[in-house]
Amino acid sequence: MKNGKTFLAVVADEKGEVFEHPFLRMAGMNGMTPCLPRVDELIPLPEGSRLFTLPGLPPVGYDPRQNAFAPATRLPRNWGGGTIQAVCAFMAPAYTRTLLPAADYGGKQMTLPLWAYTAVGWCVEEERFYVAAARVDRNTQWQPRHFDDRKLDPLVRRRLAEQPGNRLLEQLARCAIDYHCFAAKNLFFGRWEAPLPTSPVCNSSCLGCLSLQPEASECCPSSQERIAFVPTVEEIRGVAVPHLEQAQHAIVSFGQGCEGDPILQAERIGEAVRHMRRETARGTIHLNTNGSLPDAVAALADAGLDSIRISLNSVRPALYEAYHRPRGYGFADVIESLRRAKAGGLFTMINYLVFPGVSDQPEEIEALVRLVDKLDVDLVQLRNLSIDPQLYWQAMGEPGPGLGMKAMMDQVKQRVPRLQYGYFNRTRETFYPPGFEQDWPLGA
Repeated sequence: MKNGKTFLAVVADEKGEVFEHPFLRMAGMNGMTPCLPRVDELIPLPEGSRLFTLPGLPPVGYDPRQNAFAPATRLPRNWGGGTIQAVCAFMAPAYTRTLLPAADYGGKQMTLPLWAYTAVGWCVEEERFYVAAARVDRNTQWQPRHFDDRKLDPLVRRRLAEQPGNRLLEQLARCAIDYHCFAAKNLFFGRWEAPLPTSPVCNSSCLGCLSLQPEASECCPSSQERIAFVPTVEEIRGVAVPHLEQAQHAIVSFGQGCEGDPILQAERIGEAVRHMRRETARGTIHLNTNGSLPDAVAALADAGLDSIRISLNSVRPALYEAYHRPRGYGFADVIESLRRAKAGGLFTMINYLVFPGVSDQPEEIEALVRLVDKLDVDLVQLRNLSIDPQLYWQAMGEPGPGLGMKAMMDQVKQRVPRLQYGYFNRTRETFYPPGFEQDWPLGA
């Protein structure tokens, strides 16, 4: 019982049919330690989220009869006695998970795909699913109801006919149609944030890279194919300028899931940005990057960039390097890029790839507070790291559970009130919304 409500474990049979367990209570995991969710870290399953099974992994729940956490391989006899497996949620954007799904990872026979696995339970009184999560962004533009694929195909065909031979546009058409990328779809719908992938190469070898996994990878297949060419300035301009000039709440952003890191194409991007700004002052030009080249960040700020988001899984050097596996640069370069970005007048964000049990360690919290306070970072995007939980936990080598993700978010915001949380990139007009210093928690 939590706050007068009962949350049961959610399980699935061998065919994948999902239902509540008859008596096991919902549990989650902080790192690899099972725990009961706190009242303030449970919210109704957000619209647009999905449920997945964890193939072959027995669920772990809290057994009130034994006053202990226990794995369950089968249902009770009076429920048929069938084999069961654990279930998790993959949440809609704008929500950050606070607990991992509770399962017996010790017997796992495969590396799980690159998804963000979240603990889910069933509220008996309300008869609906709940997840261990917190809302971190009010933006609703990314909800599935805005993306009707029946309207998309003719828009794609028309735009391709208008700009035949633009390889970047052809790449984004594939991203929109084949990979269902919401940002690529935005381009053809003529609104919001649109992507500008530019780099087929990267100088990181991230453990959970979405666009490139080597054949001998200890992880799993990548989620999509990486762009195979560097677009010309004219190809970039041909995609970006019409969007900046015409789209509602227009953003164009370099650095997407279908590419390496755009910082390695900084000269090309800088030239393209200058062309954009000569043609229009409208809209926001943004860069997502690993921040490996501080001089390039400074040069792009001078070229006319408006905002930047630099990716970090941790603000502790050893953990950063264990995940990002940088080649030819180090953690100090990333921190210097944050400093240069702010000095260059950019709205400066961290793409913080969070993971319960790592991001909420006391050492991590202290390091994050020092970093964002010293460098005057504007916003931390609390992004769920998509990776097999056991694989990541073993790679990070943490000694035990953290303080809890909600407690971590509360502490950092309390100590640095001007710091904003979010999940998405923003237009210039919404960099500093009224009352942002006190705008936490956001609610479900």
